[in-house]
Amino acid sequence: MKLNEIRDNPGARRRKIRISRGIGSGKGKTGGRGGKGQTARTGVSINGFEGGQMPLFRRLPKRGFTNIFSLKFVEVNLGPLQKAIDAGKIDPKKPINGEALVAAGLIRRIHDGVRLLGKGEIKSKVNLEVSGASKSSIAAVEKAGGVVKVLPSKKRTEIEK
Repeated sequence: MKLNEIRDNPGARRRKIRISRGIGSGKGKTGGRGGKGQTARTGVSINGFEGGQMPLFRRLPKRGFTNIFSLKFVEVNLGPLQKAIDAGKIDPKKPINGEALVAAGLIRRIHDGVRLLGKGEIKSKVNLEVSGASKSSIAAVEKAGGVVKVLPSKKRTEIEK
């Protein structure tokens, strides 16, 4: 076997079909687009159109709604918070709020507030300022000698006014 004799297996590479290149190619004239009309043109997207039949999305019943007053909280667990403290990304002596968590890389953005959850364990004494916290997370932080201050979220106070 020589390098200049190496070949692909027969049928391993297929030639690209060159459409609209004459009637002899088998894909000439209309170029695989059928006859005339809207779908023969470029830029056509008739999503959900079923040839005049009532489309599926209109046949099915509509259910539910979107609550415009719902708040999006960013969740932070105790385990990653302790890891960030151990890595030196967060100073446990200073109050830990949303801005400190963003700076440490635990969350990307604050949205409507930060909610503290109790997965993992915390050993450091910390002072947390969050928009919400679970009972288990508050208990774990207080057991470690820390304090959790639950602040009202900005959006909720705007709604109540």
